[in-house]
Amino acid sequence: MEFDYIIVGAGSAGCVLANRLSADPDVRVCLLEAGPEDSSPLIHMPVGVAAIVPTRHVNWAFKTIAQPGLSDRIGYQPRGKVLGGSSSINGMIYIRGHQSDFDDWQALGNDGWSFADVLPYFRKSEMHHSGSTELHGGDGELYVGKAHRHAATEAFVQAALSAGHRFNPDFNGEQQEGVGYYDVTIRNGRRWSTATAFLKPIRERSNLTVMTGAHAERIVLRGKKAVGVQALIQGVQVQLKARKEVLLAAGAFGSPHLLMLSGIGPEAELKPQGITVQHELPGVGQNLQDHPDVVLCYKSQDTSLLGVSITGSPKMGKALLDYIRKQKGPMSSNCAEGGGFLKTDPNLARPDIQLHSVIGAVDDHNRKLHWGHGFSCHVCVLRPKSIGSVGLASANPHSAPRIDPNFLSHEDDVTTLLKGYRIAREIVDQPAMARFGLKDIYSKNLHSDEQLIELLRKRTDSIYHPVGTCKMGQDEMAVVDSQLRVRGIEGLRVIDASIMPTLVGGNTNAPTIMIAERGAEWVASS
Repeated sequence: MEFDYIIVGAGSAGCVLANRLSADPDVRVCLLEAGPEDSSPLIHMPVGVAAIVPTRHVNWAFKTIAQPGLSDRIGYQPRGKVLGGSSSINGMIYIRGHQSDFDDWQALGNDGWSFADVLPYFRKSEMHHSGSTELHGGDGELYVGKAHRHAATEAFVQAALSAGHRFNPDFNGEQQEGVGYYDVTIRNGRRWSTATAFLKPIRERSNLTVMTGAHAERIVLRGKKAVGVQALIQGVQVQLKARKEVLLAAGAFGSPHLLMLSGIGPEAELKPQGITVQHELPGVGQNLQDHPDVVLCYKSQDTSLLGVSITGSPKMGKALLDYIRKQKGPMSSNCAEGGGFLKTDPNLARPDIQLHSVIGAVDDHNRKLHWGHGFSCHVCVLRPKSIGSVGLASANPHSAPRIDPNFLSHEDDVTTLLKGYRIAREIVDQPAMARFGLKDIYSKNLHSDEQLIELLRKRTDSIYHPVGTCKMGQDEMAVVDSQLRVRGIEGLRVIDASIMPTLVGGNTNAPTIMIAERGAEWVASS
């Protein structure tokens, strides 16, 4: 049970790390995943995301503490608990973020993280449907394809053009602003997770050990050096030794949680739980950033939209048969096929809101189901000023962390979301959407700022992009340096979305894969 590298978490970053590091036959790599194998058919059929997100099936299904900015509601944070991690349960949208986001990281003192620096690592992973270009890779493991296009998605894009927004053929191209269709990690009608792309092809390497049902409980330290991991594996507690490094890839909740359980973090967080401070690191668990998101939800009589009804069920049944036979049709859809990156003020340098149009009625993370069919439009604030934290609810490593996104605590976020809501409603009200007979479920007769802000506080929550809780930097709250090494601890790195110093303007799966590509090179060369 001795390895050169132990990777904790087989998600978007962990699968990439396992692939790249085990490419050297002279090193032994161990990949730990708390969840099971990715064998569930709901993972691989893209529309299955609608059934996974609201349940505990291959999903940590975390809850937040009560949020004052959200009318004291408890929020919901689904995270993948399976090989592939959240790339096995997400919306499969491939977005890098705005190019300036990475220049911002560099400006914060993180050398080697400008857009020019990271672009080669985005391209390295990518197998883009249009082939290799200056901005896209054509030979990588991660297939990036075109989304299925429902008539309602096409109508939404046309409606946005009618409302004065410009068409953007590639949100990962030269410009991000505009409306259009998302590229997705779907290949031949099946989800292309990091487990499928990076892990499955190399699973038989003799120097790679993959352990599922392996819940990491703490990092084993010898003084100020990480030398292994204690884990509960299939019900048996074991200690795994790391000759070179322990690599945390457990995500924005899991990585800071494991650091704190191991005595690495702020004393104020550890001491109340009776955990001895092994290394004071005040930034662990701080700087939680996530996109606050609200969903405009509509009912429709159009049975081509996803839903359940007496008249629509035969159509849904036929769609399922078509998928089983040909892996095509609505069941091959990620549901959020189109959207946009828009400015709530034309004087802004870059978009500050993102829209996702959805070919079904999504209410409360799909936990609240409506009879019939519908359509939705997500609106999120891309660079929120509300900052939260992750802490310890217990010293028990099998208890969930305390998650506080602190949503809508900053008035600027409320103002931006309100403007975004009005923009989205204006788009849906355009003639191009009329054929679907959409009926607003929640805001039909609400028009004043006060009415809509009250609605926002009642309906806003996460769109599943938590980052920043082990941030990269040089200030006293930084947890890792620019090569992702934990400050003050030898042989330990964090390589996942938690290292982002600021939230990118878009979905976070692609940037997390890039971070792993970047980190793998540093690990291999050290």
